[in-house]
Parts: sequence; C-alpha cells; structure tokens
Amino acid sequence: MDTVLYRFLTEVPQAAAIWSALLLLALTVLTVLIARPERDRPTNEESRAPTARELAAVEAADLRRYAEEVAVAAAGAAQTARRRRADWLAAQETAERAWAGYEEADRAARRFAGAGSLPTPRTPRSPTEYAARERYLHRAAMAAHWRGDLSMRQLTDVFAHRNGWDPRRHPVEQEVLLSRAVRDGKLAEHRAAAERERSTWRDAELAAEAARTLAEEAYAAAARLRPVRVPVRPAATAAARPATAARWRPARVG
Repeated sequence: MDTVLYRFLTEVPQAAAIWSALLLLALTVLTVLIARPERDRPTNEESRAPTARELAAVEAADLRRYAEEVAVAAAGAAQTARRRRADWLAAQETAERAWAGYEEADRAARRFAGAGSLPTPRTPRSPTEYAARERYLHRAAMAAHWRGDLSMRQLTDVFAHRNGWDPRRHPVEQEVLLSRAVRDGKLAEHRAAAERERSTWRDAELAAEAARTLAEEAYAAAARLRPVRVPVRPAATAAARPATAARWRPARVG
C-alpha cells in the first residue's frame, strides 16, 4: 500500500508537468497563427483582379513577341525564295545549253545521214579489215565519250557490241550510227534538263508565294503594335462644326 502511494505521489507530478508543457506549446502555436493570419490568406496583390493597364501590357507583350517571330519567319522565307530562284535560273541555263547541244548534234546527224545514203566503199572482207574497223569504232566512241557526247552506258554498249553496234560495219556506217547515238543522248539530256527546270520553277513559285504571305503577315503584326493616333480637336471647333466631327472616324489598325 505504501509502495502504490509512493509511486502515485512521484509519477503524477511528472505527468502533470509533461501535459502542462504540451498545453503551453499548443497555446504558443495557436497564438502565433492568430497573430499572423496573412500567411494563410492571399495578399491584396494576389487576390485582386488585374487592371485594364496590366491586361493591355500583357497583350502588347504577346503582340510584340508574335511580331518578332513572324518577322524572323518572313526573313527566312525570303532567303529561301532567293535561293529557289537562283536554282531555277541555273536549271534554266542548263536546259538552254542542253538544247543548244541537241541542235548541234541533230545538224551533225543530218549531215552524216546524207553521207550514209551513198553506197559504202568496197573493201576486202578480211580479218585485218574487220580488226581495223573495230579499232576505228572504238577510237571514235572513246573520242565522243571524252567530248561528253556519249555516256558511259553508251560507251559500254559500243565495246560490248550490243544495241546495234557491229564492229564489222564500214567506218562510214559507224559514223552515221555514232552521230545518231550522240543526237539521241543529247535529246535525252535536254528532256531531263527541261523537267528539272520545270520542277525548280514550281519550287521557286511556291517559295515566292510563301515569302509574300509571311511578309504581309509580318507587316500586319508590326502595324498592330503601333498605337492609334486620334487627333484632338478644340472644344470650340468641335461645337461649331458638329457634322464634320460626327463624320470623322479613327483609322483601323491592321
């Protein structure tokens, strides 16, 4: 009985001290929260609605940023249009050179065609003669290739004796065939160059149209940044001429 009474007398004050400390801490925190309510409530700057001036400033910043972006895009489109036009002019010059080469090859083929209508000279049909004809064909084909008149594929056909290339033909006949091959090759080059010229022209037109559209949009965006200037009339003048003042309207922006 004495032991229980002793423990009660010694432990109860300790528990009371702990609970008193906890209660004091809770009261302190509550006092701080009550004294500083602005931490839990939004400030006036955060709670109030933006003013018309602030909204106008935000809108002006957006317009300025958009105008800068459109201006950069317009400058890039203009540069692309200039590059596409330069490509078209180069392709046009290439097509004109190809056409001139075809006309020259066609005139040469016509001259050789007239010579080919004559009877071929009679030569002895011997292995030496055929070997000489083959050498002549190969030399003429190589010379035409180095001049740029025969492509590598056509030269390969000559040395492989295919697609009508017969080394046993007379050199006059070989010249006629060679001139026709050159003419056909030049015609194919001209057709390819003409197609390339048409393609680059279409690209140049599309690039020019895109550049014009972006330039107009950049100008409109820049115009929207400029404030509208409304002329101020004196009160006496406005009262004396109300009809004139009524007919006046501010200029439209963009």
